[in-house]
Amino acid sequence: MRFLHTSDWHLGRSLHRENLLPAQRAFLRHLVQTAEAEQVDAVLVAGDVYDRAVPSLGAVELFDEALHALAALGVPVVLISGNHDSAQRLGVGAGLVARAGVHLRTAPEPEALAAPVLLRDAHGEVAVYGLPYLEPALVRRQLGAEEVSHTAVLTAAMDAVRADLAARRAEGGQVRSVVLAHAFVIGGEACDSERDIAVGGVPSVPASVFEGVDYAALGHLHGCQTINERVRYSGSPLAYSFSEADQRKTMWLVELGPSGEVDARRIDCPVPRPLARIRGELEELLTQDAHEAAEECWVQATLTDAARPPQAMERLRVRFPHTLQLSFEPQGREDDGLHSYGARVRGRDDGAVALGFVRHVRGAAATAAESTLLVEAVEAAARAAGGEI
Repeated sequence: MRFLHTSDWHLGRSLHRENLLPAQRAFLRHLVQTAEAEQVDAVLVAGDVYDRAVPSLGAVELFDEALHALAALGVPVVLISGNHDSAQRLGVGAGLVARAGVHLRTAPEPEALAAPVLLRDAHGEVAVYGLPYLEPALVRRQLGAEEVSHTAVLTAAMDAVRADLAARRAEGGQVRSVVLAHAFVIGGEACDSERDIAVGGVPSVPASVFEGVDYAALGHLHGCQTINERVRYSGSPLAYSFSEADQRKTMWLVELGPSGEVDARRIDCPVPRPLARIRGELEELLTQDAHEAAEECWVQATLTDAARPPQAMERLRVRFPHTLQLSFEPQGREDDGLHSYGARVRGRDDGAVALGFVRHVRGAAATAAESTLLVEAVEAAARAAGGEI
């Protein structure tokens, strides 16, 4: 049986205010075309369909368009909610859309988790289980987990899956199995654009949680990665932060053999515009040929000039018109970043702190006239506050 494993679409998300809906539409059309060209038996979506619990109208319309296209091909879709999704909203109408081959798995009850989508090929049945994102504090009692932790609730969910699978195998012989889950599995590499799930205790879970199934299709981490032969992340189809600039964005095309053998290969996703991170003094960035490749990229620039250059963003965008993020890390600054703010200002009066702030932001000291004006303003504020600010 052949699956297309994808996740973390984050429909409606932007990149530093850059609208990504056109790029997301291009990806979903690519997904539909790939499903048709590769003659897949199902598409697996491992959570974070939307970027927000209440998605924009444009994001909802895009999701609807993709589901209609896959349904028109007759390709079943198994889809779970992630930590960015509202499980209740995403799961509305699940019973109805299942008739069109779209199987939404968003409920955390054990009986729902242990109710697979049953697919069949020439070698028999494949049971596909969907485990939505499980917030430990909210689902522990429902699942009968031993403690409030990600490992405990996922273990309880997988125990329900393994019990159902064992019963099916006892009745009908060989049944292959796939599970979808949205979690942070030990061995996975995170990046800046994933929402922290540590609020539910230690966020990572061991890959051994998924023992007993032939393939675990994971979502949550945005980099495509292999935890082991049977446990994989597809990653997000687009880069959603500059920490993902060096990632190759793909989906997994998974072949599940007659006895549960796994053969997986990566299918590249369309790249709307590459991401580039450049660093150096402004004049260097504007003149050196080494940065030519970044001219057509979305750019994150870090300036290292000792003093903050005037109109830095405007000047950068002359050469790099798609610059989205600009930061400053001046060379030779007195602050080495190793001391706390409290330690740096200890023993200074309010006027000195204010002047230090000007120097920090500007990269150069205030002029004599500015210093006089600023100190007078601080003293006036102190008098107005009865001697305290």
